[in-house]
Amino acid sequence: MSVIRGLGFVQLDSVSTVERAHHMILHARRTAYRPAHLAPLLDRDRLLFEHWTHDAAILPTDWLPHWRHRFARDAARLQRRWKTWREPGYEARFTPVLDRIAAEGPLRSDDFTGERPGRSTGWWDWHPSKTALEYLWRTGQLAVARRDGFRKVYDLASRIYPDHPQVSETETLDWAATAALDRLGFASPGELAAFWDLATPEEMKTWAVAAANSGMVEEILVEGADGRRHPRLARPGTVAEAQALPPAPGQIRVLSPFDPMIRDRARTERLFGFHYRIEIFVPAHRRRWGYYVFPLLEGERLVGRIDMSADRKAGALHVAALWPEPGVRMGTGRRARLDAALARTARFAGLDTVTWAPDALRPD
Repeated sequence: MSVIRGLGFVQLDSVSTVERAHHMILHARRTAYRPAHLAPLLDRDRLLFEHWTHDAAILPTDWLPHWRHRFARDAARLQRRWKTWREPGYEARFTPVLDRIAAEGPLRSDDFTGERPGRSTGWWDWHPSKTALEYLWRTGQLAVARRDGFRKVYDLASRIYPDHPQVSETETLDWAATAALDRLGFASPGELAAFWDLATPEEMKTWAVAAANSGMVEEILVEGADGRRHPRLARPGTVAEAQALPPAPGQIRVLSPFDPMIRDRARTERLFGFHYRIEIFVPAHRRRWGYYVFPLLEGERLVGRIDMSADRKAGALHVAALWPEPGVRMGTGRRARLDAALARTARFAGLDTVTWAPDALRPD
């Protein structure tokens, strides 16, 4: 719970080449973490809730009052977007869906049988009740009670969400800005807006001017990997605090493609000189790296990327390819740290051993 609160949120994702993203994010920071540790916080204790930041995520429940403003904004956004993206007629399913869940209890989309989309709408072909369920969840009338496998089970929000005091939009904007800045350390107004996706860049620019005038933030220069310096907002004293920090632990950590450290790809490249794009949706013959490649963090440096997957039948974590970053040598010490990281990852994923393809080590 403390890790999630410190991060702000953990993104959910269904892809599980080793383990699902949310579990890998937590394991990268607490190596004793196991996937079974998360569900009680979500489903039993309700200390976390599932909703949306830039994507589906889990968040501390005591921040729910700020998401009530998100519910209203999402209602307007989805109505505009889904006019062309979703099969028409889902609005007519709102009342029947709510009435059935009220009477029967939590339901999944496949409990609404006999419905199929009338036309292909792309990656996700949702039937009208599925679209209604997602809309009602995004706008705060339904909540995710739990997941069966990775399928959402929806219930009335009034039966899941606790009562909370009302907060104004101004209070939410101030909270979103300060909470994002505390987690990013330094940021532009656009980066602050993108962190929670609760406010627009224009709203964050206005907040930044007022915060600077009041002395709440100051402008600092942040040097990127290319040596150029960029002005950014930070709390007063951030530079001195950063200079006083000890070096980061030297162990290697395997990062999920959805890890919050690298979620902002442009920021990652600017600060670390590490260009990263996930290639799930890239045709196989056009991929530079692989379907689902994990960045490797060593201390304060991104040192490479690794293509690996869980072979459940063999009980092995299988490494198909390893690409060190330019200038990174896989000497004896670094290879030992990598082997230790992969052994931890294998244990975390319930696997017994680590295997390597014969030609796994690739040039940069």
